[in-house]
Amino acid sequence: MKAGALVARNIRRLRVARGLSQEALAVDAEIDRTYVSRLERGLENPTVAVLERLAKALSSDIEALFRVPRAGEPTPRPLKGGRRPKL
Repeated sequence: MKAGALVARNIRRLRVARGLSQEALAVDAEIDRTYVSRLERGLENPTVAVLERLAKALSSDIEALFRVPRAGEPTPRPLKGGRRPKL
């Protein structure tokens, strides 16, 4: 697996595991939500500074963004879409 695809997969894996929306991750990492989307789709190459901010926002080490998936490990499923219910 190429490094860009590996990082993209792991950003999504960690985000979904923590129940964060792309918007929440973007706010915490101080980047644009559309940039998070492009990162997860492998359309952008983040800088080391952006990777550090993402790792911190995901309460993870930067090394986790480069973790190679185990054989047969499924691709992370997306979170349920839609807006939060109004209170």
